[in-house]
Formats: sequence, structure tokens, C-alpha cells
Amino acid sequence: MDGTKGFSVKRAAFAATIGNMLEFYDFITYSFFAIQIGHTFFPSQSEYGSLMLSLATFGAGFITRPIGGIVLGIYSDRVGRRPAMMLSFALMGGAILAISLTPSYKAIGLAAPIIVIIARMTQGFALGGEVGPTTAYLLEIAPPERRALVVSWQPTSQEIAATAGALVGVILSKTMTPEALETYGWRLAFLIGAVCLPFGLWMRRALPETIPQNESGAERETSNHLVLARRHIRVIVLALMILASGTIATYVTQYMTTYAQNTLHVPSSLAFAVSLVSNGLQIAGALLGGWLADLLGRKPVMIWPQLIALLLTYPTFVWIVHAPGALSLLFGFGVLSLIGSLPFTAFYATFTEALPQNIRGGVFATVYALAIASFGGTAQLVVTWLLHVSGDPLAPSWYLLAAAMVGLIAMSLMPETAPAKVKRT
Repeated sequence: MDGTKGFSVKRAAFAATIGNMLEFYDFITYSFFAIQIGHTFFPSQSEYGSLMLSLATFGAGFITRPIGGIVLGIYSDRVGRRPAMMLSFALMGGAILAISLTPSYKAIGLAAPIIVIIARMTQGFALGGEVGPTTAYLLEIAPPERRALVVSWQPTSQEIAATAGALVGVILSKTMTPEALETYGWRLAFLIGAVCLPFGLWMRRALPETIPQNESGAERETSNHLVLARRHIRVIVLALMILASGTIATYVTQYMTTYAQNTLHVPSSLAFAVSLVSNGLQIAGALLGGWLADLLGRKPVMIWPQLIALLLTYPTFVWIVHAPGALSLLFGFGVLSLIGSLPFTAFYATFTEALPQNIRGGVFATVYALAIASFGGTAQLVVTWLLHVSGDPLAPSWYLLAAAMVGLIAMSLMPETAPAKVKRT
């Protein structure tokens, strides 16, 4: 921690979270242009087949996330946060360039989809090892009284990138012809994100290290992650439950653009506006949650907003389904997005504070990656299936309610980890 003295916390936080921004920008960009990417790399006799192959490739990145979480997370605990963040960012950037610059199936045949699949799996590996070390680093550079606010830049950076990705997608789709979008427009969207690669590498290279480098080899060998993690198994299981709840809410929220168009049959312009408003309010909610968690303690900011979100979810969906329009969609989903984002910033701080430094990066990365791979990768499929088998437009609320309840129970059982000064306040 001494290496951070005299170094701007704001600058360090920005450099640490730029990898999250790049990854979530790419996430939205790939989702937005899944049809065009399918046509480019996965030609099929049917439009459905091409799209499904494209989406399956997108999902391939979820498979390698837990592996990246384990490998790069442990690497960050043993070697240092900075080298782990540099490696994950470099892998992520290389994968994005590979996807955006790979020639089409028509140009190089089977090599094209193989390269794209490998790139997506590399990207998943990199992101799996990005979140844990980054979150641990944010906690370690922050003064005790501002830890939650500094850590809040982890989820905030994700929402900023998602908003930017949606904006780029909307602008390109509105200003380019379908033919141009199909040929090179989607590649342009990826390359816009890749512009930050050299800047991000330069920023991260200058980061001060927070892992002590004066431990002997014998001391480092005793830091067996599996053995030490077992001592914190209760917190780890509760964290997995909370992250499952949060990732379901996040990915179902991302699905709302499709839901608004396909199920509620509102204009696409309104559907995209819902996504932009929701993302913008989640940015505000993440920062507000961090500030409140430093002011009031972690547990109150986890439990009360989560309870309010639980109580509001079903009535909000009833309003939206029975009166679909700008007011219900923008205000209804907006309020849910704002309130629902408050607890998880406090949770990020709680989980990282509850873990000792020598396993913090690896455990957080692994648990986060497992939750995303298991629940984030399936959330939209589950919602689509529920809508199909039930025929009830309220079906997404059922899944959100179940997830919110699990999260609330786990949050109530988590320990209070805020510094004593904060807890007394």
C-alpha cells in the first residue's frame, strides 16, 4: 500500500477500471451486431442458424471465465495486481482486434469462425481474471473511509461502457446503410473501443503495486488458496448467492430492449431509450451506493434497497405490461435500475474486505466468474423460455423476484466489514 502514497487515487482507479470499460463495451457491441457478425463468420442456409451460431460464439466466452478467474486471480495474489491487470488487458485487447480484423468466411473459409471462437474464449479468460484483481486493487489503494466509493468504480465502469456501446450501436445503425453496416460498420464499432488499448496499457503500466514484494518464498508458499479459502467458506457461499442474484438482474435488464420490442410491441426507439436510461441510472446508483456504504456501513445499504427492489418488481411489471408506454417503461425500469444497483456496490466492498489480501484477488475472481458463467450466461435464455412456455408477459418478474429473494437472504447473513469509524456513524 505504501507504493500508492503520492499517487492520485482517482487516476489509479481509472487505470484499474479501463479494462472493465473495454470488456463491457465489447459485450454490448457484440450483442448489438450479432446478426451482422453471424452473416460474416457463420453463413448458414437460414437466418436463424446464422444468428444462433453467432450467439453460441458469444456464449463461448462464458466457458473460459472461471479458468481465467482462477489462473489470473491467483497470479495477482502471488505476483502482484499490476502484472495481472496488464496481462488481462493485453489479452482482452488482442481478442477484440482479432474479431474486428479477421476476414470473412467468404474470404478465408473455415479459418474465420475458428479465429473468432478462439478470440471470444481468450476474451472470456481475460475478463475472468480482470474483475477480481481490479476490485482488490481498488480496495487496497483507497483510504479506509472511502473504500466503498472507490470500489464503486468497478460496477460504474461497466455501466459507462455499456451505455457507450449502446450509443455507438444506435448512431451507426441510424447513419449507415444496412449494406455498409453488414460489410464494415460492425467492425468500426469494435475498433472504436480498441482505440483505448495503447492508452490503457500505458496507464496500467504506471500503477503502483499494492502487494508487498518483500515476502520470502516460504511465506508465499504458505498462501495456499484452497486451504485459506476454506476458512472463509461461509462468506464465499453467501457471495456466490449475491453475485448470482446481481448478475441475473443485470442480464435481464439488458434483455429489456428485446422484451420491449418483441413482447410489449413498443417502437424500437423507445426500447433503446429504456436501455440508455436504465444504464445511466445504474451509473448513478453504483456511485451513490458506494458513498452511502462509506457513510452508513455496508449492510444497511445492501439490505434496505434490495428489499425495496423486491417489493417494487412485480407491481412495476404489472404497470408496464398493462400500460406499455414511455412513462411506464422509462420511469418503471428506471426506478428499478436505480434502486437495484445500490446494494451491489456495498457488496463488492464487503466481499473484498472480508477476504485476506493473499487470497483476495483469486477468490473474488473465481466466485465472480462462476456466478457470471452459471447465471449471467443463462439469464436471457431462462427469461425467453419462461415467456414461451407460460405465454405470460410478466414472466421476467418471476425470475427477478426469485433472484432478489436469494440475494436479500444472503445479504442479511453477510458480516459488516466497514471500518469501525463508519459503523459508529
